[in-house]
Amino acid sequence: MAHIVTDATFEAETSKGLVLVDFWATWCGPCLMQAPILDQLSEELSEDELKIVKIDVDQNPATAQKFGIMSIPTLLFKKDGQVVKQVAGVHTKEQIKAIVAELS
Repeated sequence: MAHIVTDATFEAETSKGLVLVDFWATWCGPCLMQAPILDQLSEELSEDELKIVKIDVDQNPATAQKFGIMSIPTLLFKKDGQVVKQVAGVHTKEQIKAIVAELS
């Protein structure tokens, strides 16, 4: 399962390794389509390969604002604390795995 992070825990939770951050909201249809795909990925890949975290943009506006998130879902990839890629919209498991391979 993806970890839930907040404005307060974001930096600590995303500072090490390769981390996929899912910016989402409860009312967002495409976000709800993305969620089971990320859940499947979290079961297939070890956290050493890819840590998956979710942040609700309505409850944590500061982090979304800091990264200029304009549309959701947005998937932000951080490697050892640095943003290395950002993609918007729903992505398939295969698309995400290709990004992970590219960033690893």
